[in-house]
Amino acid sequence: QVQLVESGGGLVQAGGSLRLSCAASGRTFSSYAMGWFRQAPGEEREFVAAITRSGSTTYYADSVKGRFTISRDNAKNTVYLQMSSLKAEDTAVYYCAASSYLTMLRVTTRYDYWGQGTQVTVSS
Repeated sequence: QVQLVESGGGLVQAGGSLRLSCAASGRTFSSYAMGWFRQAPGEEREFVAAITRSGSTTYYADSVKGRFTISRDNAKNTVYLQMSSLKAEDTAVYYCAASSYLTMLRVTTRYDYWGQGTQVTVSS
């Protein structure tokens, strides 16, 4: 069992930056690939970024590539999402998730555990 708790969301102006954190419970954090997803009102949950167990490989949605950076610290059981050059269309609830799979990390059904989400609002 893994419990995930996101933090760092808030209100920011367009062009600004935020860093989201996701703290995981348990001693098996490094056994999971980690992902960030987001969901805007009336929209489906969409992939944002993912990182492999060791942190050696990362994946990004085209819409955030070059602006967002995912990273992890296995010693601290934490995954981060650094968001820069934020746009109004980045407004959503952001969720972190843990996956026991090695592939297809862009797919929501590949994730075993989810956090409760943190709201990010970008004002234009």
